[in-house]
Amino acid sequence: MTLHVWLAFIVAAILISLSPGAGAISCMASGMRYGYRRSLPNIAGMQLGIALQLVVVGIGLGALLAASTLAFNLVKGCGVAYLCYLGWQQFRAEAQPVQLADADTAAGTPRALFVQGFLVNASNPKATIFLLAVLPQFIDAHAPALPQYLVCMATLTVVDIVVMSGYALFASRVLRLLREPRQIRWMNRGFGMLFVLAGGFLALFRRA
Repeated sequence: MTLHVWLAFIVAAILISLSPGAGAISCMASGMRYGYRRSLPNIAGMQLGIALQLVVVGIGLGALLAASTLAFNLVKGCGVAYLCYLGWQQFRAEAQPVQLADADTAAGTPRALFVQGFLVNASNPKATIFLLAVLPQFIDAHAPALPQYLVCMATLTVVDIVVMSGYALFASRVLRLLREPRQIRWMNRGFGMLFVLAGGFLALFRRA
């Protein structure tokens, strides 16, 4: 991969990460509820989900997912159901300020947040189809594929960590100013509805 191709991929990676989606919603919701540091496992889980998506695309399973209606709908159904579940969990979350939110509850442990981040990205066939369409434009067919995919994976991971950290940090610093239970309750409900809305958009997504 030449330097100018890599720089072009960095721009694409930034646009991919900045685009509003379930990942951004998850980061802001965890940042608001648990604070930035406690959101890091969620961000780390997302990177494992991205890595899995790239592996799927790299070994050709992404093409199978794009071609098979049954496989696509199964993965999409799981993704929609999980996003709606996250929405329900966030909707009914206790109205506690960030500094008082209990990270030792079942939903707030580092392990639970890591799994949540992983599943948000791993169960999104839209991301697979998107990467399947974008990645080949940056891969030189006349050069070994593995090193190029590894460079793409590392680049996308670093960019996504920075962007998702920004979302979580914004939520933890700005949204934590809301201290009244009524305000926090409505914020939780707002994020809950955003999760469900993301699930709705995923349900409507069709393969090209």
